[in-house]
Amino acid sequence: MRRTRALLAGAAVATLFLTAACTTDTPTDAPEGGGETSAEETGGEETGGADSEWFVQADYDRQLAQRDVEPEGPADQPWLQAIEPEYVDTAEFASEGGDKTLCFSNASVSNPWRVTGFITMQQQVEVLQEEGVIGEFRVSDAADDDNKQISDIQAFVAAGDCDAIIISPSTTATLTPAVEAACESGKPVIVFDRGVETDCMVTFIHPIGGYAYGADGAEFLVDNLDEGSTVLALRILPGVDVLENRWAAADKIFSESGLEVVGQEFTGGDAAQIKDIVTQYLQRGDVDGIWMDAGDGAVAAVEAFEDAGKPYPVFMGEDEMSFLRKWQETDMTAIGAVYSNFQWRTPILAAQMIWAGEEVPSEWVLPQEPIEADELDAYLEANSEMPSLHYAKFGGEDLPGYPEAWTDR
Repeated sequence: MRRTRALLAGAAVATLFLTAACTTDTPTDAPEGGGETSAEETGGEETGGADSEWFVQADYDRQLAQRDVEPEGPADQPWLQAIEPEYVDTAEFASEGGDKTLCFSNASVSNPWRVTGFITMQQQVEVLQEEGVIGEFRVSDAADDDNKQISDIQAFVAAGDCDAIIISPSTTATLTPAVEAACESGKPVIVFDRGVETDCMVTFIHPIGGYAYGADGAEFLVDNLDEGSTVLALRILPGVDVLENRWAAADKIFSESGLEVVGQEFTGGDAAQIKDIVTQYLQRGDVDGIWMDAGDGAVAAVEAFEDAGKPYPVFMGEDEMSFLRKWQETDMTAIGAVYSNFQWRTPILAAQMIWAGEEVPSEWVLPQEPIEADELDAYLEANSEMPSLHYAKFGGEDLPGYPEAWTDR
């Protein structure tokens, strides 16, 4: 059961990290009195936030509440747990015999989070291949290209021999027709990581979501900073739903607190750019807290404070090993947000359940709990052999390829 916290904004889901996007060369000036930067100040891009189309109050309330719901399922297998599941009958897809052909349309492996997850997925597939459940595991990689992924899905449907199709969409709206076409083929379709604008799939698998992720960090900063303290928000790029939801939740919480957001900057996830942006803000004044919509490049932001001779800020990072190690080294006041990487196991096991005619949740919501200070040493010890770009909550410790499959990437 996760720690119960006071909800600061109401009662009471990538890919995540894409390739670099354009951003300003110098920090944008925040509007007078703080708050978010304007579209004009970010080259015409809408910057999102709590007042944008990306914020839906009902979804925000639901996700924040789900953080405190005890998930159903085995305590030692979070990838099989589910929060408030509503089960669907899969008897129509039940079939005898093994050696099934499982097809996977992947958005990409263009960042460390996706690389870590795909390794875990492959290791889970190997287990089921050894058990005779899966014969061929057929994978297509769209390299973050919508048109390529649409073509990949069409090819799987046209081949007609996929016993199930797993899809991790590159984007939401554009991939929806392709997912619907896959559903119309009569094969069971499993969507995970990011959603699409249809519910035709047998199950949609994801952690709690972007609002919960953004709120975890924002609440932590509010709890650990004095009123009037300054916060710099570092974002990857605009227009990606889960990232926009993260910022929308944080923006809402910050706007209802006594903290001042001195800027929100798009970084493209580029470490050099992150360091440059933070350095320029520090040249203009103090920054007391850092909020990030993804932890890729978090160490670069910390190094900017070191280079400037400034005190470490209260910091929101992620469960990437490079940040966790830097956190321990510096003894910063920090939190490691989590977008549960172990979700890459769940679609494979869901396919096995569907072929067996077992019920699965129609929306399979997985637990999503940040790493807090009292857990840091344990996660570092458990992942001591893992490379810097590994994610602590990958959930593959019990798989036969551990640890070499992840250390030898």
